[in-house]
Formats: sequence, structure tokens, C-alpha cells
Amino acid sequence: MLWASPNTLIGLALGLLLVPLGARMRRVDGVLEIAAQRQRPRRRWPFTAITFGHVIVGTHAQELERLRAHERVHVRQCERWGPLFLPAYLLAGAWQWVRGRRAYWDNPYEVEARRVGGC
Repeated sequence: MLWASPNTLIGLALGLLLVPLGARMRRVDGVLEIAAQRQRPRRRWPFTAITFGHVIVGTHAQELERLRAHERVHVRQCERWGPLFLPAYLLAGAWQWVRGRRAYWDNPYEVEARRVGGC
């Protein structure tokens, strides 16, 4: 928990910014899930769900439920890599892009999350 806490603090800060806008928070199996909106957003967000340590921020509750297993893989990655996770994730995506591949889809962290958690 402590090793992943720098990333968790980022997620908590984001969640606290979303609460006045109507976000709902709920703890599920030791992870704080934040549903940013009560219903599917009309505008497209740059993500459907994103993980920061032990905090998962999703566009709404249905997407959090649908992507729970996938995002839990990212929680475990954050636990493994700790404060190095975000730089490692970004560098892995950049490396894929430099190689002419897709920065997100070919990122090894996303490949693992899709393989283990689905989606």
C-alpha cells in the first residue's frame, strides 16, 4: 500500500476535484472507485477508466463495473512498480510509438491488463 501511495494520492486529488461535480465514491475490495458522473457522459472523455494506485476513476458506475478486472491489473502493476509506475507506463507507450506501433494498444502494461483482466 505504501509503495503505491504516491500514485494513490494523485487519484485521491482527482477524485476530490470531481466530488463537487457529482462524482460518487465507493470502496470495492480495498480499492476506491470513483464514478465521475451518474450516467454515461454525452461528451467523450479521453478515458473510460483510469487507475492511480488504489484509486480507479471511471466515467460512470456501469463502466467501472465493466472494466473492474482490467483496472485491477493496473492496481497490481502500481503495487509492483510503486512511484515508478507512471513514468514507466508513459515511457513504455512512448517506446511503442517511436517503434511505429500504437502507444496505448501496444503498451505492455495495457497488453497485460487486457490479457489478464479482459477488455
